[in-house]
Amino acid sequence: MSVAQHFSQTYAEARDKFFAATRVRGLGVETHVHPLTGRDGEMLAMDVARDGPRNARSLLVISSACHGVEGFCGSGVQIALLEDAAWHQAVHDAGVAVLYVHGLNPYGFSWWRRTTHENVDLNRNFRDFSAEPPRNTAYDQLAELIVPETWPPDPATVEATSRFVAEQGEKAWQQAISGGQYHHPQGLFFGGDAPSWSQATIRHVLRDHGARCARLAWIDLHTGLGPSGHGERIFACRDDADAYARARAWWGEVTSIYDGSSTSALLTGMMWLAAYEECPQAEYTGIALEYGTLPSMQVMTHCAPTSGWKTIPRPTTRRDAASSSRTATPSTPTPTRGRNRSSRRPSTRRTARCGG
Repeated sequence: MSVAQHFSQTYAEARDKFFAATRVRGLGVETHVHPLTGRDGEMLAMDVARDGPRNARSLLVISSACHGVEGFCGSGVQIALLEDAAWHQAVHDAGVAVLYVHGLNPYGFSWWRRTTHENVDLNRNFRDFSAEPPRNTAYDQLAELIVPETWPPDPATVEATSRFVAEQGEKAWQQAISGGQYHHPQGLFFGGDAPSWSQATIRHVLRDHGARCARLAWIDLHTGLGPSGHGERIFACRDDADAYARARAWWGEVTSIYDGSSTSALLTGMMWLAAYEECPQAEYTGIALEYGTLPSMQVMTHCAPTSGWKTIPRPTTRRDAASSSRTATPSTPTPTRGRNRSSRRPSTRRTARCGG
């Protein structure tokens, strides 16, 4: 099988391939059903497959689609690993159980959006909502430039943006936009005003599967920032020197948002912080594996027309909340693949370029 065959053109196709790969491996799949349906009316779900015993001392989580459309890359990596005999032998010999979490944000995956159905950036959504939200004053000042009333932006908006970048630098522009904000619900990188469906679901998965392990590792798969095709290993823990040393010992060159070595900005409300809260007994070490696409300024530009309530279709079909979780076995029929969307999709996968 060629590498390309692990990847898909629709969410439904990716989900079919994930189920097929787990079935060949002899793994059951837990299906946590999303309350809405997909772009072609298909069921949406966060699907979880565990390869290894429940009492394993070491657990490795490999997740895809934190940022929706970026799941096309992450799903392909997961499927390739599920079909790799040498990989399975290596983790078995090391005594490591592997948890494949497919479709953290299935809504964005299906609808080719970076955000959840709540227009929330899942990797900015993990904060204490009982406390006053942090203020991103730089975003406040630039909000009308970041998501203008018209797209493409008019000449005045382009000029004002260029002036800010010339005076403050690209890093300042990136930090203002992508660091996370909680006061502009139609804006970019909005962290939400409540826990999203995806947040609640992945917390449940972590509690269920991570409560017994002594060591927990997490590789979250992304696309967007950095040189095209290059996989940057970005430290995904608290600012902890011991954890950073472990990450570098395991994965080699690892960059960090804390010391400025990463292409990513310093973020708020990061998803991986849930590992400390839901699995407090475990020694946690994680990275985001970010595959580059375009230069950072182009990545930020491509985020705007595909985010916010102005552009997200609002499906009306909802599923019964009582059926929100079930367990599928390898013999469970896989869902019907989505129809060919070539006439309905944009000509470029813009949201796949919005990393971080």
